[in-house]
Amino acid sequence: MAAAGVTPMAKYKLVFLGDQSVGKTSVISRFMYDKFDNSYQATIGIDFLSKTMYLEDRTVRLQLWDTAGQERFRSLIPSYIRDSSVAVVVYDVSSRASFLNCARWIDEVRTERGSDVIIVLVGNKTDLVERREVSVEEGDARAREHGVMFIECSAKAGFNVKALFRKIAAALPGAEAGV
Repeated sequence: MAAAGVTPMAKYKLVFLGDQSVGKTSVISRFMYDKFDNSYQATIGIDFLSKTMYLEDRTVRLQLWDTAGQERFRSLIPSYIRDSSVAVVVYDVSSRASFLNCARWIDEVRTERGSDVIIVLVGNKTDLVERREVSVEEGDARAREHGVMFIECSAKAGFNVKALFRKIAAALPGAEAGV
């Protein structure tokens, strides 16, 4: 029997979406293990990881669903989105095409979940300064246009990855205002 006043840990499903090779797996690996693997290996279908986050006001369990970006796995995506709390749409700041495709990913999330989902637009690979094709301002404007949260990060350098997950945690249902 559970002790009085102890509430079960809240679980939240985060689905990572975006074109192939934008760094979805790398962002997750940096968050989970604080590691970056320089060798690229495409995700086949989907990978699933889970991590407990200890916040100021509560503890949450994040279930991270890493989807494949290849077109041949596209038909599987709606079923992963369907029961998610958060959709993390990732693009590569050095690839304008991956940025432009974010609108399609966001629309797909809205089709499956309506407005009952937190969406975060993430510009990854900020370490590729000299190859940047999408400005911070463009990313921010696109996020505002779609009514979603926005952040840039570099999984390789470890820049802003923890901040991304803190931002998500603060937006989850039950979070105290101003966390």
